Amino acid sequence: MIVAKNIHKYYDNLHVLKGVNLHIKKGEIVSVVGSSGAGKTTLLQILGTLDFIDKKDTNSALIINNQEINTLKEKKLAQFRNEHIGFIFQFHQLLPEFTALENVCIPAYIGGKSKQETETKAKELLDFLGLSHRWHHKPSELSGGEQQRVAVARALINNPKVIFADEPSGNLDSESAENLHNLFFELRDKYGQTFVIVTHNETLANMADRKLVMKDGVILD
Repeated sequence: MIVAKNIHKYYDNLHVLKGVNLHIKKGEIVSVVGSSGAGKTTLLQILGTLDFIDKKDTNSALIINNQEINTLKEKKLAQFRNEHIGFIFQFHQLLPEFTALENVCIPAYIGGKSKQETETKAKELLDFLGLSHRWHHKPSELSGGEQQRVAVARALINNPKVIFADEPSGNLDSESAENLHNLFFELRDKYGQTFVIVTHNETLANMADRKLVMKDGVILD
């Protein structure tokens, strides 16, 4: 599902990623751990196509679902991201002026899907996530755990092949965090997505099918 070869990233003279290689299989849940500054979030942003491999590293490559990412122009890359990738962040990033249902629908509308098709899918996801009674509530009317589940539904609305999560339970209480962690495995079993999760939560990291440890810009063997 994801193949990354010799991934380097520099910020001015700071060498953040130093030749990262990894292969993640379809339907696999992989956690990425390491101390602050190890390069975890930078790697996640590159894998999620939100940031780019440095051009000078000509033998670097990123392949997602058999698509060579480096060959895509900006418009095609945005389309690929919308259709194939979902994101879950520590802070849910919901738009406060929209209801839960409307927030979930936004990526599908961007992708050109019809209102009827999109709302039907969004309601199905919210129901699955235990939020059937919260369709028309705005984020300020939801608990932290509910807001994060709305964000999960939004990440799933376009049936992405892979979901990238950056500290998804970092802003939740322990009970909500445990519920979210279990939810990832339920979603993998129901929808077949691949998950790549950056986390400091050892419980979540150890639940994953595979745990990758980063240090000083590389993945340790």
